[in-house]
Amino acid sequence: MVTATFRFYEELNDFLAPARRGHEFACRCARAATAKHMIEALGVPHTEVELVFVNGESVGFERALRDGDRVAVYPKFEAFDVTPLVRVRERAMRETRFVADAHLGGLAHLLRMTGFDTLYDNHFSDDEIERLAVAQGRIVLTRDRELLKRRGVTHGCYVRALRSELQLREVFDRLDLAGSAQPFTRCLSCNARLRPIDKAQVAEQLPPVVRQRYQHFSACEGCARVFWEGTHWRRMRELVDSLLATTP
Repeated sequence: MVTATFRFYEELNDFLAPARRGHEFACRCARAATAKHMIEALGVPHTEVELVFVNGESVGFERALRDGDRVAVYPKFEAFDVTPLVRVRERAMRETRFVADAHLGGLAHLLRMTGFDTLYDNHFSDDEIERLAVAQGRIVLTRDRELLKRRGVTHGCYVRALRSELQLREVFDRLDLAGSAQPFTRCLSCNARLRPIDKAQVAEQLPPVVRQRYQHFSACEGCARVFWEGTHWRRMRELVDSLLATTP
């Protein structure tokens, strides 16, 4: 039987049993266990891990564990450059796109508001979410750690906050999204692109008070819904401005 010593850092401790948080602990491993296998067996989804060290050497997930190994596991680093080290996955996806699980409808709505391609359906099964993540190169957003442990899910984010606005701030901070945001360019309902449209083309669809008060409109290329800068838009604008205020 192989026994290794583990130490998890920062927010990764949230996934561990309380007795194992914040300090080293020894754990028996299967003889052929890899670093990835044991990290997930201890409760930490692989998508939350940025770096793994075994006996002080930066390694990949596939590193087979041996008796006496000392394993240190780290989340995303922001304080210093880790470029020379062996990351456990590619630095980033070419395009930031999401698929959200059934519990994150509010977050999906707000991500669309900030311009991010975000798939959501409260009937999506875990199998369907994994398939979409693989086929379309999407980051999985979820509060289900078991979903993030699936083999096909290479990029994911475990969302800790419970309220949708706090979830949005959390995802923006963790994934550094502010510089990529394109607010009010996607339909909040169907995720398709919005395009400016002349008021005269949609005038007959508008309530009289809207037709009288507003001059600028956008239409969805998917579901054809029409949007204007009303009270709801102004509330969303305040939220977007607060998110982007921290951008250098």
